[in-house]
Amino acid sequence: MATDPYILVLYYSRYGATRAMAQHIARGVEQVAGIEARLRTVPPVSAVSEATAPAIPEQGAVYCTEEDLKLSAGLALGSPTRFGNMAAPLKYFLDTTGSLWINGDLIGKPATVFTSTGSLHGGQETTLISMMLPLFHQGMVIAGLPSSEAALRRTRSGGTPYGASHAAGGNSDQPLTEDEISLCQAQGRRLAGLALKLATAAPQ
Repeated sequence: MATDPYILVLYYSRYGATRAMAQHIARGVEQVAGIEARLRTVPPVSAVSEATAPAIPEQGAVYCTEEDLKLSAGLALGSPTRFGNMAAPLKYFLDTTGSLWINGDLIGKPATVFTSTGSLHGGQETTLISMMLPLFHQGMVIAGLPSSEAALRRTRSGGTPYGASHAAGGNSDQPLTEDEISLCQAQGRRLAGLALKLATAAPQ
């Protein structure tokens, strides 16, 4: 029995803000008929090489596998900012996907990125752009947020044309605003729609 294609919503979250964004992007994906969302995360990176994470996290999404990424119809990639760049655990996972690059498994699939920062000017846009770079190398089609999204013009917190963002505050305790939620869900819907269109247009 055939199953619906899925968007992989892959994120790393330390304090929960990026996870909350991922959940809203997944809700946006599932507002589009004929496609599902699959939430996945990555384990933290330890400075002690012998340290290992449990096979299944105690809470939140399960850890992503290369197969999850390979079989996806599209990718939404989310990370908190680390000095204007993506967090090391997510970068580490992407660095292990060389076989997908060699085989061209992700070529032509749509992708989008999202981030959470401690402050409004904490590197949101550079983080989003840094997350796009390995996806370009994989041959993915990058989608941002168009200005037709009213919340993008109205927001006084997170939200960029490069992808949804959130200003979590210095203690990472600020909830997502209504505009930030709206943009996350819009981004999920847009990615899902593009994935279906690209899959239909791809040569069989």
